[in-house]
Amino acid sequence: MFILFGVFLLTFLIIISIAIIRVKSLFSAVMLSGIFSLLMAANFFILDAADVALTEAAIGAGITTVLFLAALALTRETEQRETHSRVPLLVLAIAAAPIIFATFDKPRLGDPNAPVHQHVAPWYLEKTPELIGIPNVVTAVLGSFRGYDTLGEVFVIFTAGIGVLFVFGVHQRKAAISGGELAQQARGIRHHLIPRIIGKIFIPVILLFALYVQFHGEYGPGGGFQAGAIFAAGLILYSLLEGVDKALQKFPPKVLPWFVASGALLYALVGFVCLALGGNFLDYSVLHSNPVVGQHIGLILIEIGVGVTVFGVMLSIFLAFAARESK
Repeated sequence: MFILFGVFLLTFLIIISIAIIRVKSLFSAVMLSGIFSLLMAANFFILDAADVALTEAAIGAGITTVLFLAALALTRETEQRETHSRVPLLVLAIAAAPIIFATFDKPRLGDPNAPVHQHVAPWYLEKTPELIGIPNVVTAVLGSFRGYDTLGEVFVIFTAGIGVLFVFGVHQRKAAISGGELAQQARGIRHHLIPRIIGKIFIPVILLFALYVQFHGEYGPGGGFQAGAIFAAGLILYSLLEGVDKALQKFPPKVLPWFVASGALLYALVGFVCLALGGNFLDYSVLHSNPVVGQHIGLILIEIGVGVTVFGVMLSIFLAFAARESK
């Protein structure tokens, strides 16, 4: 049954991929991309990668779809006429060939003799309860054992957010939009009864679930990345219902960059505090007399930093797109 369901999902993914390539309507392509991400989330879930599934559902199927729709509002609805050039197809074939060739050396799914199951993974599974003291090994690996990698990923997100703000600039909105268009965007879709009622019910639940994912990441699927994305998704839904103006009143453009920067700085600051207390960078054990408690304190702090930066970047990117003048 597990294999049949996996084959069913992969077959649908292939069909949707072909449809995305062939469809001319950009709106249809965006909707199909959202469905693709939702199926990928289901695929990750049946592979027991619940953390990745949660991230894919929140970012891939949720926020990315909204961002594409916001970008679509700035351009035409259909794809430009094809140039019939063979160069893109040739580049795609050259890039795909080594990737396909490399898959022949991959171990089969669930192979207990795969190299990853012989060295690193058993050590993580054995040492996490002793050294970190939390049941979620994924959080222990990402936040503690490989804290440097995660810090680098946070700064990549931070840099991406700064780049988007630098290019689009949320503060230009009032000068770019005026008259009827401004009134329409300020109104949002609140005049529609059903979306307004559903939004009022779901937005508090989404925000509460984001806090649960944020502070429950040590014990189950979740963490700062997922929580920041879910929290941003809740406020993006609020912006769609009530209009961009109200969203900007809640989170003014001058405040959002502080969210983007403060989370990454909090993460790095935890590392420097560890150094000041005589430990290694991001060695949270020195944060408390009990090393395991110190690990808990460090993980909570860096996860808050990750969540704040992801939330700030996601919301900033959405408002940067949504606040621009349509062409």
